[in-house]
Amino acid sequence: MKRGFFTIMSAQFFSSLADNALFVTAVQLLRSSHAPEWQQAALVPMFALFYVVLAPFVGAFADSMPKGKVMLLSNFIKVLGCLFMLFGSHPLLAYAIVGLGAAAYSPAKYGILTELLPASQLVKANGWIEGLTIASIILGVLLGGQLVGPVIAPWLLSFDMPLIDTGVNNAPEAAICVLIFVYLLAAWFNTHIPLTGVEMRPMSRRVTSLLPDFWACNVRLWRDKLGQISLAATTLIWGVAGNLRFIVLAWAAAALGYSVTQASALQGVVAIGMAAGAVVASMRMRLEDGPRVITLGIVMGILIILLIFITNVWVAAPFLILLGALGGFLVVPMNALLQHRGHNLMGSGRSIAVQNFNEQACILGLGAAYSLSTGLGLPTFTAITGFGLVIAGFMWLIRRWHARNCVVHQVEIEHLLSIARNDKFEV
Repeated sequence: MKRGFFTIMSAQFFSSLADNALFVTAVQLLRSSHAPEWQQAALVPMFALFYVVLAPFVGAFADSMPKGKVMLLSNFIKVLGCLFMLFGSHPLLAYAIVGLGAAAYSPAKYGILTELLPASQLVKANGWIEGLTIASIILGVLLGGQLVGPVIAPWLLSFDMPLIDTGVNNAPEAAICVLIFVYLLAAWFNTHIPLTGVEMRPMSRRVTSLLPDFWACNVRLWRDKLGQISLAATTLIWGVAGNLRFIVLAWAAAALGYSVTQASALQGVVAIGMAAGAVVASMRMRLEDGPRVITLGIVMGILIILLIFITNVWVAAPFLILLGALGGFLVVPMNALLQHRGHNLMGSGRSIAVQNFNEQACILGLGAAYSLSTGLGLPTFTAITGFGLVIAGFMWLIRRWHARNCVVHQVEIEHLLSIARNDKFEV
């Protein structure tokens, strides 16, 4: 891997670390203010909101300037969201602003991989970025849980600045102060990301012209035989992963009586499994192997349903590791396949924006349905069962559709690999 790749990984790690710690902090902030449970569940779709709304613009924005600069600006937007949360804005609104920064960050983070590395290294690069992102999830949820926990929070609140009233009066506010510095550390790494030498694509001054361009890119990727299968699978996988963060918290509270700090450790267990699955996939899977792992998505949905029968933490821990490992093993080859195909069809930034739009729309839809069900008084276990049935059902439909078109997909994959071997990046 090139040296600049590891700088990108460092920037991504600390930015994602703060994102996940902030999620746990926001949950605790809502619980401490006795907010209804549906607001806690709504944190996930609120974070995904700007991924969907701004998808037509962030891809073109990421392609219009060096992607390291885009990542730097995005981190400062996240800091702004932290400041909103710190100084009294509603956590849902403030977390949506952090989601705005993440929406702008993602096309640059993934798009720069296709600019910096050849196609032959994309699966390995995705294994690295997913493994490190998942490691940041593990440490992020643990960090957030500890920052608002009974050990570290009193120590943070004991700090005082002479002659200045900071307004920091509780554990979540103290945690937010720490996380602002983590975002600034990620921004420092952003300033050291090298230029890739890829020609920039100027962003149209007429913002409305970006809408038909984005729609055309979306249609092009969905109509492409190989793009269809990879986009459908990754959309559903990330829809599951995005909402699993809160589902594990809700299940741990209902089944084990855990607090946010204790439940955050179980989130870390899921992420350990995802990291392991991503690493194994990066070592064992090739670009053409992606469509073969779709059946594992059905198993994921079934495992989510079985979660409601577990009431012992020693059974839950290996179960959650397995659940996470399936997700990690699924997403790495499918992501690499989708990135390479999208880069060839429309450019890296635009293709990642299309991918984010579909994935975050799935997170938004599934999260909204889950928070609506809890808002209507549906028991936690019933809501989780419905969530698992939806996942297993849609994965079964994707598998059937792929089985009907597997010959076409194999021809497309062989054509893609011939392009990669000849180092051509046009179709």
